[in-house]
Parts: sequence; structure tokens; C-alpha cells
Amino acid sequence: MNIGELSRAADTKAETIRYYERIGLFPPPPRTTGNYRDYSATHTSRLIFIRRARDLGFSIERIRALLDLADQRERSCEAVDAIAHEHLADVERKLTDLSALRRELDSLIRQCRHGTVAECRILEALAPDAKRI
Repeated sequence: MNIGELSRAADTKAETIRYYERIGLFPPPPRTTGNYRDYSATHTSRLIFIRRARDLGFSIERIRALLDLADQRERSCEAVDAIAHEHLADVERKLTDLSALRRELDSLIRQCRHGTVAECRILEALAPDAKRI
């Protein structure tokens, strides 16, 4: 299949496919006699894997590691589990940070007295000397 067909099959933009090829995350396909890329079902499966991993927030480097492990079918999945646990810990840290951010923003918004900008508690909290910004 050509890149457009692969793009539709994996719901991924052609530019993204080319990018993954450039960075070595996605293997370059063989070329036709007309020098067009000729993708296979294996390429589609790999691209869907990459897209799904990206949707779950895995970094390119972690996806690279997961793909390397996926190519070693007889190996224990402990390394895969470790990568997933590391990613989960990162997600949990981000959620904690976002919760703190939410509380702080909520507090700032609740302090609003709907007066003038000169009296704005939100601007004051962002820059204590808000008159100078």
C-alpha cells in the first residue's frame, strides 16, 4: 500500500509517518519500481502500535524501547512492565501537579471581587507589583 493508504488505515498523517521513519521509530518500507514507498500489513500494525502508545502519552524513547522489546518475542515481559510502571508514575506525578494547579487557580478565581482591573486579585497574585506589568 502507498503512504496515503497506510495513513488512512492507521489514522495517522503521512507527515507523521515520514517523521517516524526519519527518527528510526518506523522502518522504511521497500520502494516500488516507480520509487514509491510500498507499505505492508506489518507496517500498519506497527504504526497503530506507535499511535496507540502516543495516545497513552508514552514518549518516543519509551515507544522505541517497547518496540525493541516487542521484536524479542521470547523474552520475559518484565522490561515492558517496568516501562509501563515508569510511565504510570510519571502520569501520577503530573496528575498531582495538575491537582495542585487546579486548587491554586480555583483559589485565585474565588478571590475575585469583580471590581476593576486595578483591584484584580488574580493579577496581583501573578505579579505582586501588577501596576508595573
